[in-house]
Amino acid sequence: MTNASEMSRLFAPTRLGALHLPNRLVMAPLTRNRAGADGVPQPIMATYYAQRASAGLIIAEAATPNAVGQTYPNIPGIHNEQHVAGWRQVTDAVRAAGGRMFLQLQHGGRVGHPDNSGLTPVAPSPVPLSETIHTPGGRKDAVVPREMTLADIRSTAADFASAARNAIDAGFSGVEVHAANGHLLHQFMARNTNHRTDAYGGSVAGRIRFVVEVVREVAEAIGPERVGLRISPGGTVNGIDEGDTESIYPALIEALADTGLAYLHYVFADPDQHLFQQIRKGWPGTLIANPALGWGGPLPADGGKHAGERLLDAGADLISLGRAFLANPDLVERLSVGAPLNQVRDQHMMYVGGEAGYTDYPTMAAGHRAEELEHRDGELAGFTTR
Repeated sequence: MTNASEMSRLFAPTRLGALHLPNRLVMAPLTRNRAGADGVPQPIMATYYAQRASAGLIIAEAATPNAVGQTYPNIPGIHNEQHVAGWRQVTDAVRAAGGRMFLQLQHGGRVGHPDNSGLTPVAPSPVPLSETIHTPGGRKDAVVPREMTLADIRSTAADFASAARNAIDAGFSGVEVHAANGHLLHQFMARNTNHRTDAYGGSVAGRIRFVVEVVREVAEAIGPERVGLRISPGGTVNGIDEGDTESIYPALIEALADTGLAYLHYVFADPDQHLFQQIRKGWPGTLIANPALGWGGPLPADGGKHAGERLLDAGADLISLGRAFLANPDLVERLSVGAPLNQVRDQHMMYVGGEAGYTDYPTMAAGHRAEELEHRDGELAGFTTR
């Protein structure tokens, strides 16, 4: 093993607003379905996040700002007092371990099911997801979502702002507004899911309008320095087809450039793409880049370290990694010394609950202890008395 930290900016400290970050590695939000059926975070989640507190910043998994925004079973919420109390146990544990946390706010839009939320999903237009949805009764066909009225649009933006205030009350340093990966805000931006003819559809300006309004309302509620925005330009997750990616994101960046947000989080970023370079040039604040490592493919042996370094060289300020943090609680330490990484156990990723594949991934220290015990036991087994 080598001391990789001597040659990599990934391990250099920096600042994010008022936060001191000991390194530039961000734990990306990862849905793990370990909350209660009522959306209340469970104690095991506090253990999971505290194990990973050495990340420069943790962005906690998507939490819903209202009931109808729920995607799958056992997704955490942040829209009532019980949710706040549950999340406070998580943030207290991470803070005690020396970490820092933002919370992602995600409304699923058409990515949901009445069996999960008890409500018919809402979306910009009544265009159903073409994929099945996981429910407590197994995978089921998606339903046709109800088209949001102007009153729905206004109330949903208000719910995002209320959820942000709840997140601060729960001990988070800030929130990330999720406008990526085919969820509600992304659905408004994409041509194939937004067929509206009013002020929230049609032109690029119309399709980005809801995202801009939500971000500005959240920023007004808790302060822009506590708000990040996540985008996935060109992403096709959850059946999204934007149609005019190269026009959407420069317009969105221009509309929010004066807000003073904490950061912009670019998912599946490729430093060689013109759009990445254009967004980096146009965004005046901190840029978190999540390297494109192949959706659904195997994790690189280095967990994305080299890809992250290329993005730093291309102008990113922080690098977010997902699966590498999932399988390696001590990822920062492993990468800094060039140690091998634990492999992700995909069968324990989502929907299964429990500790397996969640809080039981070993650290390097645990591995060394296991080797020492094995060595000692071997010596004892070979020892005979006269």
